[in-house]
Amino acid sequence: MANTIGNGYSFATWTRFIEESQIRALLKYKVKYYYAGGKPGIIPTDIFADIMADLSVRYKENPKLALEDLNYGPTGGESWFLKTLAKRLHDVRGIPIDCETQWDNVTITNGSQQALYALLDTLIDPGDVIITPSPAYLGFLGPAEKLGARVITIPTDLDGIIPEEVEHAVEVSKKKFGKCPDIIYVVPDSDNPKGTTLPFKRRQALFDIAEENDILLIEDSAYAEIQFKKKSKPIKTLDKENSRIAYLGTSSKEAAVLRVGYSILPSNVKEQVLKVKGYLDLCTTSLVQRILDEYYKNHIDEAMRVGVPKYKERYEAMAKAIDEAFPAGVRTDPTGGFFIWWQSEDKKFDAREFLQRVGIPNEIIYVPGTPFYPQSGHRLTKDNKDVRESLPENNTMRIGFSYAPPDIISEGITRLGNLLSKELG
Repeated sequence: MANTIGNGYSFATWTRFIEESQIRALLKYKVKYYYAGGKPGIIPTDIFADIMADLSVRYKENPKLALEDLNYGPTGGESWFLKTLAKRLHDVRGIPIDCETQWDNVTITNGSQQALYALLDTLIDPGDVIITPSPAYLGFLGPAEKLGARVITIPTDLDGIIPEEVEHAVEVSKKKFGKCPDIIYVVPDSDNPKGTTLPFKRRQALFDIAEENDILLIEDSAYAEIQFKKKSKPIKTLDKENSRIAYLGTSSKEAAVLRVGYSILPSNVKEQVLKVKGYLDLCTTSLVQRILDEYYKNHIDEAMRVGVPKYKERYEAMAKAIDEAFPAGVRTDPTGGFFIWWQSEDKKFDAREFLQRVGIPNEIIYVPGTPFYPQSGHRLTKDNKDVRESLPENNTMRIGFSYAPPDIISEGITRLGNLLSKELG
């Protein structure tokens, strides 16, 4: 039923039950200690300035090139950029793709968020089943629920999603809902929001579950390049036939927020995703692809060599301050990425209420954990034979270390810890 607003028109039903992104809502606040959205704080601005300066000269010398780059392009991306990305995905991440003959398996979207939405839009009808970690990236949960999916959440520990629980969820879905899940969604490297990284044994197990049950596995590798400890091979390296895994990456974390996502999708899935993208935005700007093409060809390794250790310094400053100043609770120990997840020992603590009442007035912003749980999802019962309502854990928070420098992290997190200690006794 439409949501009537009394002006001669009405809003779609989903607008009544899907909330605004909490992260987007927090952007309106300007505070000294910003630990909310995953904003990259280390961007090689000098590199991009040089790239754009060189491009301006090239465009003046070659107006035809400028005309092409400032025009409409192919929906799935420019061939020269796809070839550059295919080479890096093969050479650096070990993904089985022949750069000479299979480069067009790579697809470009406006950010990996667009790829997530397009994948859900092409695969999910109301009542279809999706398996996600608990907690999970809210940018995936929102569209999934908007499209009417049943979301089954799976327990996580300090190594991420637990494959044995995924197996139970698959069987319960078949019995409870009369169908096998359509999608398993994971962020295997320093996931959003917890920051955990899946050991390769668990990656193999998830791939096997997806293969055995004919489920599409979405591997959201937004933080694969931002790793300051040992790296694990992508799950996609197991997908030799490109038939089981939708692999997603993004320039926003490893380059700059130019809103370009890249993916390798099974061919039948790719066709449908491009159809959706064509209706959403026609194409991704060729000029931005040209800038990133130069970056990925000639600069990314140097940028990562300089940038990743700086992110590690920020992580270490935050971890140290949490350990020294926070009250009783548990935090994750990320291998990379942008976030630490903290859970109070006091189950009655409400991180969202505390943020509004205490955090923001004291110039501190983090993201309460509540939005990272589905608004109407399911979780397994203790005997793993049925599902019950999935409930958020209100005593949790995602604290981002990516944007602020180490001194501001140490100062602000110590301040937050003292306020929490005063609140929780």
